[in-house]
Amino acid sequence: MNKSVALPTSLAEAIRYFANRDVAHTFLASLRWPDGVTCVACQSKDVGFLKTRRIWKCRECHRQFSVKLGTIFEDSALGLDKWLPALWMLANCKNGISSYELARALHVTQKSAWFMLHRIRLAMQTKTFRIEGPSEADEAFIGGKAQFMHANKRKHIKWGGTAGKVAVMGLLERSNGAKHSRVMAQVVSKVRKNVLQAEIAKHVEPGSPLYTDALKSYNGLAAEYRHEVIDHAIAYVRGKVHTNGLENFWSLLKRTIKGTYISIDPFHVQAYVDEQVHRFNNRKCKDAGRFVSVVAGIIGKRLTYRDLTGADLSPATT
Repeated sequence: MNKSVALPTSLAEAIRYFANRDVAHTFLASLRWPDGVTCVACQSKDVGFLKTRRIWKCRECHRQFSVKLGTIFEDSALGLDKWLPALWMLANCKNGISSYELARALHVTQKSAWFMLHRIRLAMQTKTFRIEGPSEADEAFIGGKAQFMHANKRKHIKWGGTAGKVAVMGLLERSNGAKHSRVMAQVVSKVRKNVLQAEIAKHVEPGSPLYTDALKSYNGLAAEYRHEVIDHAIAYVRGKVHTNGLENFWSLLKRTIKGTYISIDPFHVQAYVDEQVHRFNNRKCKDAGRFVSVVAGIIGKRLTYRDLTGADLSPATT
């Protein structure tokens, strides 16, 4: 197998490139096993390729496996000629791509396209990191406005600016000479002091400069961090003291949800947050680079339709 992989540079090239299933298969195998195919069960390199079925068979443990096994593509009847362009589009479309649009582009059902997009979002999950330099902490609420809800749904929520919305906690590591800013975001149960400060303690090195707004949940951080506060009722910037980096990220996230996805279930908010985090953190890469970074995250991640829809979860009690 040829170990040198020539990457497409645009969506048009990617569609043409992956239209040949053998080429798509070789491409993914080369990226997954750059040093040669290895048995997924016993890690042996003594494997034989069954060309007619596009699978390998281990000569030691006799296990048969495909390039999809152990990835987000596992148990999918769709070929890589559809999967890889879909992955390219979600990784590089600035405002995301709806399941209806993807279904039309790939000639699959909307249900299949929706399932594909959520599998790809799983591969887009960004590993957390430790922040040692200047950082920002902020929170946002994701969800529709109560005035636009159906009356039957609106009557069951408590009124307020955050009624019926999902809270998301964000941390941004500011850029320096060596790298650009990057962000991590996590859905949280509430924006109370113990919850938000626990997230900060988990990811921000003590003694680091930390900038937040005037939310009372951030009170007391000065004991561990060089904490400075900007009160948005007075100003949005005071020298280096601001949270504009995270405000920019929240704007991108909300524009994507409102403009492309229109309405998302609270159960799936983290997946859409992961999607936007990946695009934001890889915004300096070219399209091919973002594509490869998502391909690198497909291994060891599997999402069944039952898990995606929460079919095995107990119903909520009131």
